Amino acid sequence: MRTWSPAGAGRVNASRRACLIARFGSIYAQERLHAETLLRTFICDIETVQRIIYIAAVESFHAAKKAFWKLRRSVKETLALDHMGPEPLEVAALEYIARHKDLYDVCQSVQEVICSMTMNPKIPCPLEVDFCLIRTLIRELCCLAFSMQTLIPPLDIALGVDGELFNRTMYYRSCDSDFTASFVAYHVWPALMENGAVIVKGEVVTKK
Repeated sequence: MRTWSPAGAGRVNASRRACLIARFGSIYAQERLHAETLLRTFICDIETVQRIIYIAAVESFHAAKKAFWKLRRSVKETLALDHMGPEPLEVAALEYIARHKDLYDVCQSVQEVICSMTMNPKIPCPLEVDFCLIRTLIRELCCLAFSMQTLIPPLDIALGVDGELFNRTMYYRSCDSDFTASFVAYHVWPALMENGAVIVKGEVVTKK
């Protein structure tokens, strides 16, 4: 006989949440900078490099969430055939996916991200640049984004728009920003959100 308690599930969720938030910061500090170094071999303009990495982050979360939604639907349909509780079906599906991360075809998501970036008209870069260069960053972001969907509530990134008003509660200014400017020129890294609240600030460049 299995027993399930909301308090126990909450502690597991909180522990997993803390690990995933820490990993988000680690990717920013390590894989992101490594990707910058790789791209700078082919692209001299740091703004273009940072725009590419930001778009890679946004596309990675998009691809991972799409894959998660498809898998969750499939898992719920399978579990519903003989689900007897004690936890709700939705919670059981999330726990199952969290325990069986190998069900996620991350390679497919990585390929989707690279294809999407290749066709993105907002990325002005030389034809010889292959986004497979930053495959490691994309893979890590996809895995992270996928795991974040198993949380209750899930974590997600804020989608920034060039020219938006700078929000100090959501972003840090990059060191090469104009600190008197009120508007975002471009985004360097997305903010991490939970139910509309900022959990980890992103980074932007502000210019007049």
